[in-house]
Amino acid sequence: MSGSLPLGGIRVLDFSRVLAGPFCTALLADVGADVIKVEPPQGDDYRHIGPFVHGEGGLFLLMNRGKRSLALDLKRAEGLAIAHELIAKSDVLVENFRPGVADRLGIGYDAAKAINPGIVYLSISGFGQDGPLSARPSYDLIAQAMTGMMSMTGDPDGPPMRVGDALGDLSAGLYGAWAIAVALLGRTRDGHGRRLDVAMFDTVFSFLPTPLSLMLFAGASPRRSGNHHPISTPFGSFRAADGDVIIAVANNALFERLARAMNRLDLANDPRFDSDSRRTENAGVLRALIEDWTAARPVEEVVRQLDEAGVPASPIWSVEQAANSAYVAFRRLFADVEHPTAGRLRLLEQPVHMSGVPRGAVAPPPLLGQHSNEILGDLLGMPAARREALRAAGVICPGGGPGG
Repeated sequence: MSGSLPLGGIRVLDFSRVLAGPFCTALLADVGADVIKVEPPQGDDYRHIGPFVHGEGGLFLLMNRGKRSLALDLKRAEGLAIAHELIAKSDVLVENFRPGVADRLGIGYDAAKAINPGIVYLSISGFGQDGPLSARPSYDLIAQAMTGMMSMTGDPDGPPMRVGDALGDLSAGLYGAWAIAVALLGRTRDGHGRRLDVAMFDTVFSFLPTPLSLMLFAGASPRRSGNHHPISTPFGSFRAADGDVIIAVANNALFERLARAMNRLDLANDPRFDSDSRRTENAGVLRALIEDWTAARPVEEVVRQLDEAGVPASPIWSVEQAANSAYVAFRRLFADVEHPTAGRLRLLEQPVHMSGVPRGAVAPPPLLGQHSNEILGDLLGMPAARREALRAAGVICPGGGPGG
């Protein structure tokens, strides 16, 4: 099946660990790439971070679906030689070490390019491969803090807040997968590989178009606006009888529909509310008028009435409500797989529906070193006796399951 998928026949050598790099390569595996995850003998850090499912790290399971695992000691000459053989047979290399570490390990861009001039080489880091901050260690939280994302998140009178998940890692992985696809397409035209330098700071910063538009074009200093949009009004959460409801109105036509649904068509003709900017200037007054209507009704009724009026509105779901919703089931955002030790799992897969790419055809995450024999024997042609000698010497992991 993988050969008929968009990235079928593309081999990705994945030296990354934790979240940003593995998320990137999981997206590639979902659409057919052969991702060989090269782990240190102790495995990816996420194998040892909970929650655990029969001893398997849950975050590792989610981020490493569809990959093959080879556990290799790159600090041993024999291990580095194997890595170089794999580089020669790969299209893409992904790493997210701190800048300079890949070079010291012998798998940096210059070494990889010398072995394989057509390699597409992706490096993910906190602040890029060079420059004034490149040597600084970074986590997602630091990227959120320094880009201004945290300054824009939270209530106006409260402290800055992080976004609910690791936006820095996930945005870097997403841009990394995009950049790899672009570079592979470019290679079909000019035959050249490329070095790709993705920084978490840069990717999170690129996710701030609204506050940057205020800064660049309105001379404003962007501030937190809580659950309400900083430019458009009414666009945020409103108090209902049994919780909060989201109402999203960004133009006059939608505002007239909202006013009609509230049986307050006079609001659409009120000069305080006759444009998006005027509604934002008078946001506090308008919010009170809307909540006079929403607070008398349960969330479900408000959403139903606004749906009928053609006004975007929704409840605020928990993660559990979203994950167990009929919508998620219909869109097949989860895939069911059988794992050799964790059992039956629900895993995420990439969310884009592509014609010719069936959903749910996701292979389980690998055990540590599970595919050593496949990779070393079938791909590199290494005799079984040599493989056993490398295992005995600790150069490769003994293997954790079938094929290892």
